[in-house]
Amino acid sequence: MTYYRQTYASETAHVTFLSSPLAPKLKGTMQFYQMPYGVEVFVQVEGLPEFKKAKSKQVGPHGFHIHEKGACEIGDGKDPFTSAGGHWNPDGEPHGNHAGDFPVLFSHKGRARMIFFTDRFNVKDIIGKAVIIHEGPDDYQSQPSGASGKRIACGVVEKG
Repeated sequence: MTYYRQTYASETAHVTFLSSPLAPKLKGTMQFYQMPYGVEVFVQVEGLPEFKKAKSKQVGPHGFHIHEKGACEIGDGKDPFTSAGGHWNPDGEPHGNHAGDFPVLFSHKGRARMIFFTDRFNVKDIIGKAVIIHEGPDDYQSQPSGASGKRIACGVVEKG
């Protein structure tokens, strides 16, 4: 199957995630394959924090999105990756319908693997943007970013 995508994809991109002090064991990758009908996206992550639910905060499942800027600076560590800016929303849509909104990552023992399809962007549109994994789930309603909590991992979309 990988051979098929590499052979028939007109453009590809990848992300290698950088962890934060909020999830120091997190590591993972994403691949994007431009196909004639849209983009196939593959994500594989391990070291995600265990699920916890408290009154004011939930950890897991994990929201993740494309963000505006390709900057993954940890900063002070208590609120990492703010340098990536807000959600990438080239069409000015309300949250839940941003081009860069992805399905949540469900994990088992800290591991998540997912394949999904989108026709909301082309691979060339996202080169140089950041992908952020958040601490909590995305509610797909709260504006402008889904109330998914702190940013626990970041990676810049690179060509190839």
